[in-house]
Amino acid sequence: MSLINERQDFSTIADTFLLHGSMQSPAFLDGRLCASLALHDLDAEGWLEMVCLNLGVEQPRDEPSAERLLGWRRQTLEALSAAEMNYEPLLPDELFSLAERAQGLQEWTLGFLEVVRDAGDEPRRNWSDSLREAIDDLSGLTDIETDLDDSPENENDLFALTEHARMAAMLLYTEQHPGKPQVEQVEEPGPTH
Repeated sequence: MSLINERQDFSTIADTFLLHGSMQSPAFLDGRLCASLALHDLDAEGWLEMVCLNLGVEQPRDEPSAERLLGWRRQTLEALSAAEMNYEPLLPDELFSLAERAQGLQEWTLGFLEVVRDAGDEPRRNWSDSLREAIDDLSGLTDIETDLDDSPENENDLFALTEHARMAAMLLYTEQHPGKPQVEQVEEPGPTH
C-alpha cells in the first residue's frame, strides 16, 4: 500500500518522530509548517530539511518515513489552499487528555508565531486589520493554562481556542496567496431536473 495518499494524523507523525528518536510533539512543527507555507511557500526539500534539523537527524531513516513527512506537508498545503477552508492544525485528538490537547495547541501556536515573527514587519504591512488582530490574539494562546481537567466547559473553551488558531492560519494563507482558495468563485449547484 502506498503512503502517498494516506491521511497523516497526530499519532502517525508522533510515531514517525519516535522512530527517529524524538519524543517531541509534532504540533510545534505543524505550526511552523503552516506559517512557512503561507509566508515562504516552503517546498518539499526545505520542509524535510526543517524536520530533520528538529529531529536531530541528517535525513529520514527510510522511504516510508520520508513519504509520511512529505505527505504531512502536502495535506497541509492542500487544506490551506482548498476552497472548502477545511484546514485543521495537526493536534492531539480525543484519544488524548484535555491537558495534552491544550499543550499541543500551545506548542502549535509557538511554532506558528515563531515563523511569523522571524518574517519581520515586511509581510505584516499588507495584512488586513482582521489578520493582524487574529495573529496578535494568538500570542495569548502561548500562555494558556494547559493543566486542564476533562470537563465539558474546558472542552468547549479549548475547541474555541483551536478554532481561533485554525482561522488565523487560513487567514494568513489566503491573504498571502490572493485568489487561492478561489472561495468567491464557488458556484452554487443549480437544480438538476
